[in-house]
Amino acid sequence: MCIRKQAPRTDTAKNFSELEYSQPRLAAEKGKSNDMTGSIHVGLAAFGAAVGVGLIGMGASQAVGRNPGAATQIMVQSILSIAFAEAIVFYALFLVS
Repeated sequence: MCIRKQAPRTDTAKNFSELEYSQPRLAAEKGKSNDMTGSIHVGLAAFGAAVGVGLIGMGASQAVGRNPGAATQIMVQSILSIAFAEAIVFYALFLVS
């Protein structure tokens, strides 16, 4: 059985807590508090998406109740609509600086 020696580490950080990749921490070091930036916007986007998904589900269930033969077509359209409504939250998350 051959035992290999491990190569020495090339990075200077000893663990992950010493790595500096956190944006809020770097902003706090510069004297700017960046703790609550964009939280309201993301919360409102998530709330709007949740209300939209609820309304889509309500409309889809009413439509299927009125016309059970079109359940598959209604389901496809409602799934697409729900995906578009939830995409708003991802836009808000990625666009918040």
